[in-house]
Amino acid sequence: MPSLEYRDLIAYGLAYISPVAPLLTFGLVWGASGGLIALAYLLGGLCMFFTAKSYAVMTEHVPNAGSVYGIARHCLGPLPGFIAGWMVLLDYLLIPSLLFVLMSISMGTLIPQFDRSVWICLFVFASLGINWFGVRSSSKINIISVAIQLLIVFSVIVLGVLVIYQGSGAGNMSLKPFYAPELFSINKIYTATSICVLSFLGFDAISTLSEEVKGNDKKLVGKAIVHVLLISASLFVLTTWVLGNLMPGLHIKDEAAAIYEITAQRFGPMYAVILAWLVAIIVGFTNAIPMQVGVARVLFAMGREKQVPVIFSKIHKKYGTPYVSMMFTTLLSLAIAILMRNQIELLTSFVNFGALTAFLFLHLSVLIEFAWRRKSKQFLIHWFIPLVGMLVVIQILTGMPDSALRLGSVWFLMGITYGLYLHLKNRTRLAV
Repeated sequence: MPSLEYRDLIAYGLAYISPVAPLLTFGLVWGASGGLIALAYLLGGLCMFFTAKSYAVMTEHVPNAGSVYGIARHCLGPLPGFIAGWMVLLDYLLIPSLLFVLMSISMGTLIPQFDRSVWICLFVFASLGINWFGVRSSSKINIISVAIQLLIVFSVIVLGVLVIYQGSGAGNMSLKPFYAPELFSINKIYTATSICVLSFLGFDAISTLSEEVKGNDKKLVGKAIVHVLLISASLFVLTTWVLGNLMPGLHIKDEAAAIYEITAQRFGPMYAVILAWLVAIIVGFTNAIPMQVGVARVLFAMGREKQVPVIFSKIHKKYGTPYVSMMFTTLLSLAIAILMRNQIELLTSFVNFGALTAFLFLHLSVLIEFAWRRKSKQFLIHWFIPLVGMLVVIQILTGMPDSALRLGSVWFLMGITYGLYLHLKNRTRLAV
């Protein structure tokens, strides 16, 4: 029975995105942007806004589980829909793996006696256990997780501003993290923005819960998607603006652990230790929960349409969860996390490739369904936004590392090959 309300969708989206995301990637984005980190996040949020609006349009029109898979299947046809689902699976499968790796690094720093793989296994199976009992159970965890993460972020912001005006860093809240002529480089900004995209991924996962929403308000999912993006973008820009003004005078040794070095030097070593524990346990543990729900439900939707083995569409009789797809995706994420625990940059780029390619299918769906078939006269939302959204996505993709593009292209070709096989077997001609 549908049980989720607007606040549950907001909590789910924020938990998936993670309010502390800019803290975990601060060093990487700071280095890539040349110091204009707030500008990079501002542009990243603007880029994703076009995608969020296209999602809002299509979730109202195609309110079924499966994210961009169901949308593209309905608007573009069975084969393009399958390929869109195949690409978004790459995103959903690898984001949990990436999170498990990041959290294992944090725990490995605090307790170096255990290998990263041990911490990865702990996080994976603990989150699976919670998800097993249903989405309503995990939605309560999401609300708690988001509340704690917001407290972490606001503590960094408040303490940062106080320390800055006490003479540390820039000495005031300057606009230099947004723009400085001597630091500006268009190539660096493109590179940094492509990294920032990872922090925003997750707002789209709300669309996979459309069948769980209470009532018949078809606009609720789209509303939640846009609001989650606006909330997270505002918070990310504010956070990085403060951190950017804390940086002058600091030398970071390890970009991956930059936030701990910054807080240790500006707020004191004890704060950095507490932050590391909270991020490793609260964030790492709870964020994996909505991520596992998202990928399991995409696979469930594809199994229901016989695009993958139908066993993935099985629902637990007691808890109402897609337990087969959940078990499979959990084990796969576990294997990927362990295999790539020392290749974080490649894993990050691979995640972005899957998500951005799927977003292309989303924008194309809006254009085909509304601009072409319906001859819509709502130029802004049905023509301009999807067109600009496609151009933005293509621009970000072209700025990605060659290794990610090559591996992503291999996954894409595998999807086309398997999709054609399904088409020849007449398994792509089922109604959505």
